Amino acid sequence: MGIFASNKEKSSYKIGRKKIYWTLLSIFLIAVLSGFLIYPIVWNKGVDWLNNKVGFTVMPHFLEKPFKLGLDLQGGTHLVYEADLSNIASEDYIDSMQGVRDVVERRVNLFGVSEPVIQVNKVGSHYRLIVELAGVKDAHEVIKMIGETPFLDFREEIEISQEELDKQQSIYEKYLEGIELTEEEKAILAKEPFSPTILTGRYLKGAELQFDQQTYQSQVSLEFDSEGAKIFEDLTRRNIGKRIAIYLDGSVISAPNVQEAISGGKAQITGNFTLDEAKELVQRLNAGALPVPIDLINQQTIGASLGSISLDKSLKAGIFGFLAILLFIIFYYRLPGLIASLALVIYVILVLAIFKLISVTLTLAGIAGFILSIGMAVDANVLIFERFKEEFKSGKSLGGSIDEGFDRAWPAIRDGNISTMITCIILFIFATGLVKGFALTLGIGVLVSMFSAIIITKTFLRWFVGRKLEEWKKIWG
Repeated sequence: MGIFASNKEKSSYKIGRKKIYWTLLSIFLIAVLSGFLIYPIVWNKGVDWLNNKVGFTVMPHFLEKPFKLGLDLQGGTHLVYEADLSNIASEDYIDSMQGVRDVVERRVNLFGVSEPVIQVNKVGSHYRLIVELAGVKDAHEVIKMIGETPFLDFREEIEISQEELDKQQSIYEKYLEGIELTEEEKAILAKEPFSPTILTGRYLKGAELQFDQQTYQSQVSLEFDSEGAKIFEDLTRRNIGKRIAIYLDGSVISAPNVQEAISGGKAQITGNFTLDEAKELVQRLNAGALPVPIDLINQQTIGASLGSISLDKSLKAGIFGFLAILLFIIFYYRLPGLIASLALVIYVILVLAIFKLISVTLTLAGIAGFILSIGMAVDANVLIFERFKEEFKSGKSLGGSIDEGFDRAWPAIRDGNISTMITCIILFIFATGLVKGFALTLGIGVLVSMFSAIIITKTFLRWFVGRKLEEWKKIWG
């Protein structure tokens, strides 16, 4: 019976050792692949040398994907637009601004600006659109295109009493006689016979050029999305026998009479267009019609040299800080510190590879979040090693001390990281701009740091169990 138990222990030990070997191999393989993703030139130069030696392509190049740098690191243009929501119901402000954001992003992408950052920001009662165009040094054409985006809306006819018509006519006659009008009279005279509705270019699905079959006059056919089609049908149903005016950039371009309710979400603009004007209007409407007008209120240009300086200083600060941390934990924890340093290097490689793989926009704030996550990873190792030292000094074996140290440190690591992740999620959802980038990089770093501390560091430590180094008490702290 005793011999059977001994064999069982040996078998279990061999299985555990084999599992550690495979885990270590997987960790190093992932780390190497991540390293090549971060710096593919090393792989590609080796592949080129090999292919030249054999005379044909043996190995392909590794994926070359650059880091996505933000405006403050790459340089570019920062634009701030303010939206005019005077004709929009307050409960529709957020939806309207989201529509503006989507349209402007679509237009900027059509212009050829890669991966713009476009966000809605509220300052007091004012809603603003922040447009960041990384890498764009001369944004004149982009600004022009955004500014030329047509504002399309539909307005229904207002019933005006005969008394109001007579009053307008009387005021108009005074105006023709050169008599100075009061502000009230000017407002009455300027009163338009149409009232704004919720149907705007936000619901536009597409536009195309057509020609009237009888007059061959150019006209523009509009098609609304499903929500816009329902709004348009309701609008025409309640205005049968009246006019619905189509406004483009605040001017009436067509005001047809409604004969019946129109279903299907299609309408036509039949203004006096030349062929070129109709083509241009179709192109602009397909690129996106703004749900509300916007005005450019601020423009800033960040030069590439300034961005390069910021990136250089950020990298230096991160590297020096990381090296200082490694030296400290090696000096203080000895061999476990050396193991943790190797795990931290792999951690940094993995996080940077993830940033590159999912195209995280790196800004100064994002780099700060990443560096802070390194601190979280170090903190996890400190908690583990302090618990490990207590158990090891109490006389437990190396394997037992490792398991006990990780088990006792885990609740503190778990609680600290979960609370940080909750904060990151809240910041990412409700914040904008740089704060959102900080939350994203910190959150990714924290998740990977938990994997690094619990899986990588523990696997490295357990590799020494049962080896001669286990007997050297001094190197274990």
